[in-house]
This record gives sequence, structure tokens and C-alpha cells, in this order.
Amino acid sequence: MIATVGALLDKALQDLAADRDVAEARRESQVLLGFALGVSRAWLTTHPDQTADSETAAKFQSLVALRASGHPVAYLLGVKEFYGLPLRVTPDVLIPRPETEELVEAALERLPQGETRKVLDLGTGSGCIAIAIARHRPAALVTAVDSSSPALALARENAAALDVEVEFLQSDWFAALGRRRFDLISANPPYVAADDPHLHQGDLRFEPRPALAAGVDGLADLCCIVGAAPKHLRPGGWLLLEHGYDQAEACRDLLRNAGFGELVFRADIAGLLRIAGGRLLTRDSPSR
Repeated sequence: MIATVGALLDKALQDLAADRDVAEARRESQVLLGFALGVSRAWLTTHPDQTADSETAAKFQSLVALRASGHPVAYLLGVKEFYGLPLRVTPDVLIPRPETEELVEAALERLPQGETRKVLDLGTGSGCIAIAIARHRPAALVTAVDSSSPALALARENAAALDVEVEFLQSDWFAALGRRRFDLISANPPYVAADDPHLHQGDLRFEPRPALAAGVDGLADLCCIVGAAPKHLRPGGWLLLEHGYDQAEACRDLLRNAGFGELVFRADIAGLLRIAGGRLLTRDSPSR
């Protein structure tokens, strides 16, 4: 059956607007149809009478049905932009989010342009943080680790597609790194409490649970990383973490107790503190 662009979008809007904002449903309808047709959203708005063949229409309707059942748009498209870079994503990795771009910003501010610095990204997933840092600080020597083989394969694919050099290793946090030390460590670890109801809502339902949940209070992996990081940082090195909206104070205590000073915190677009970090104090450092 032949259908027009306008008719396909109208039907998709009806299907998607049942449980979400109409404006968001319209945007998602356009994104999915643009993907199916291989055109931009702008093209769709100026060609409502253009027809789509039956195969394309069926593909689009299948995408709409999956989205209506809750599947994340990023997984349906297989790509998500992060820090201006297109990254392939699959259900093996978390979907990169805007608040994580603040972690990249914090890292870049502490990595002088043109100077060699050793950087470690823990739990790299799609590779988004490591790749963004390597792209914007090409002199940096970036290593990224993850315990998941499928995640590492995808991260390597993303780095290759963007022609960015990153060393990828399979490791449970620091386990495979031996005595290696770095100038900066970044991490976006699991930080959601295991019984948090949000895990059963929205996109989180479809994302890998091990990359989201961390013990009863969500702090298990943050504690592990902060506690072990001093052994893998050079004197004066930085540790930067993404954490939950209500975990800033807990991260402050963890960092201080592990010997970090010059503590920094960054808020997301909603004004909630989501990034914490500190510099490893040395004998010559000023008092905390």
C-alpha cells in the first residue's frame, strides 16, 4: 500500500501521543520516518504529499510500534549524538546522555591542549567519554576499560569510525591495569539503587541493568572506584565522577576520605549536581 509522508506521520502521532507529550510524539515520529526514508526532518515538513513505498512504510510502522512499546529511539536508530559525535549504540551499552557531557567538559578543562597526559575512562560502554576526550585532546594517551566484551567491541567500532586513537582493555574497573598510573581518571559508573522504581520506567527498562544499578544505595561502585583510584593516579592527578542527583554529599565524603582535595562539583541543565571530582593530595599540597 502506498502512503504519503503526511498520512504516515499523522498515524504515528496518534500511536505515540497516547502516553507522551504531543510535541515529543511529533518529533519522534519525524525522526523515525526520516530514518526510514533516509531524509531530514526538514525535508519531511516540506514534502507531506511525497509517497513512501510499501516496504519503507512497513519499516516505519514497525519502528513506531516498537517505540510505542517503550523501546528507546536511540536503540531503534542505532546511533546517538554525544558531544557532537555520532556514536553507534545497542542494548549492550547505556545511551549517552547530556549530563555526561559535563563530565567530558570537566576533563577537558584539566587536560591542557597539546600536552601529553595519560587518561583512564572506567566503564566506557559505547566509548563516548573516552572518544570525546581523545578527539578534543589528541595529544592525550587515552585508555578505556569495560568488563563487557560486547560493549568494548562497540566502543572500538566507534573509535575506528571517528578515526580516534583509544586503547581499549577488558577489565573490572582497575583489575587489569596492574601498577599503571594516570593523570586523570573519569568514570560514569552504575549509581542507581537496586530497588529504585525508575529502573522499571522509560528507557531504563531496556538498558543493561549491570551498567545502571549498584547495590542497596547505588554507591557500591562509586565507593570501589574512589577507594582504589589513588593507587592509579599520579601525584596531583584528577578523579572525575558522574553520580546520582542525590549523591553529591556522599561523593564529597568519599573523595575527602580517600585523600582528594580541590573538590569540584558540576550541575546538569536542571541545576542538579551530577559531577564530582577532586585532585589527589600530595605531601606538598595545601590543606584540604
